[in-house]
Amino acid sequence: MRCLRRRSMIAYPAMKSVLAPIDLSAVASDVVSQAGALAGNVGARVLLLHVVAPPAVINEYAAESERLADEETREAERSLAHWRKHLNDLGMEAEATVLHGPPVATIIDEAARTNADYIVMGSHGHGALYHLFVGGTAGGVIQKATCPVVVVPDPKAAALHSLSHSKIA
Repeated sequence: MRCLRRRSMIAYPAMKSVLAPIDLSAVASDVVSQAGALAGNVGARVLLLHVVAPPAVINEYAAESERLADEETREAERSLAHWRKHLNDLGMEAEATVLHGPPVATIIDEAARTNADYIVMGSHGHGALYHLFVGGTAGGVIQKATCPVVVVPDPKAAALHSLSHSKIA
């Protein structure tokens, strides 16, 4: 008679939260859906976040820059409230926060502060030249995050990418 050994079960800590930085672009809906799906499968909460970046240049138009930042903050609060309600209606715990600061550092700090188990964020699919000179928030977060980062591609950028490759073939 042959004796079979039981495999050891590895206990992983339960996932508690998924941080979803939302930039109010067309990919936001997909980011919320993916974050909700990931969190919903394990009963985790979704932490929706929008970061209002400081103006790139301070000059004589500082008052106008401030007005635009206030307008962006109000729009972000409305959008995040909509997404939070949507997730709550699906039976998920969700929170929404708008913060001001440099996007990458603010996202990383918020992930640490909330002990996020995952970060789910969108990518705009800019080309390599854009990222070389300007950089990308998703790329910066991937480089500095201490938890896994799930990047949701922009469907339009993905469609353009596949279209341009199909023309080459």
